Amino acid sequence: MKKNYVSNSTESVRMFKADWMEALSKVHFTVPLYIYVPIIAVLCWQALYRQHLSLLSFAGYYGLGLVVWTLTEYLLHRFVFHFVPKAPWALRLHFIFHGVHHDYPNDAKRLVMPPSASVPMATALYFFFRLFLTGGPLHAFFAAFLTGYLVYDLSHYALHHFNFKNGFWKKLKKHHMLHHYADPSKGYGVSSSLWDKIFGSDFIKK
Repeated sequence: MKKNYVSNSTESVRMFKADWMEALSKVHFTVPLYIYVPIIAVLCWQALYRQHLSLLSFAGYYGLGLVVWTLTEYLLHRFVFHFVPKAPWALRLHFIFHGVHHDYPNDAKRLVMPPSASVPMATALYFFFRLFLTGGPLHAFFAAFLTGYLVYDLSHYALHHFNFKNGFWKKLKKHHMLHHYADPSKGYGVSSSLWDKIFGSDFIKK
């Protein structure tokens, strides 16, 4: 298999000529917490106290939201982020959205999705899910979906920059490092390897 260029530097490579565009492409790993934790809290409050969703129903829709997030994470990573187009302009977009991460996997400022990308995507997904759910169920479901996204973003940063002693995190880090340094056509799950196992894209680990 052809080996691609991989930098071990934690510094950021410049992607845009315009300073404002360059700034929007970088983000500290804690920023998603400041944006989405209050939103998640409001969604939970809406579901439980405004729409009076029962605790059992809330738990059910919340659990469903977490599961749907893990599948969404897998599908986006496999079929969107790893789709390599042929047109030069499309290749440029591919590099901006995901290629840069594989070339510079330890870039500390490009390991979580910047709000300039995550907020529009979250908004679009909210309206998509509103086609199927309304009121309390929608708010409970989407609170969990955003919780899953936060776990994914923070886990992704941690897998690249933290050393773990816990067995679960050590296995998850190994899974993701194999995706980067062994075979990027496998191991698409970041916060979970569940869907890799189900869809046959897992590594044979020794």
